[in-house]
Amino acid sequence: MIYTTGERLRPYHLRAAAFDTRWRGLDPEQVHDFLNRVADELDRLHSERATANTEAERIRQALRQWQSRHTDCRHTVPGSPNSRWPR
Repeated sequence: MIYTTGERLRPYHLRAAAFDTRWRGLDPEQVHDFLNRVADELDRLHSERATANTEAERIRQALRQWQSRHTDCRHTVPGSPNSRWPR
């Protein structure tokens, strides 16, 4: 029987799922095949999420480095001698 907790659904939950048998119930082969497909998709999504989180962290670190290198850069009034704006 499936036991539901507050824990997030993981692929191994689907692969380990067991159901009560009933007379004239669903085909167990089809149920398990479907659960395995769903578990594979869930596994793929978790992997993609982990990759996206890693990439986001890399971008955050690059932004922090860029910001720390440019803390002394100040925008001045356009046309002033130290301005980066073209005259």
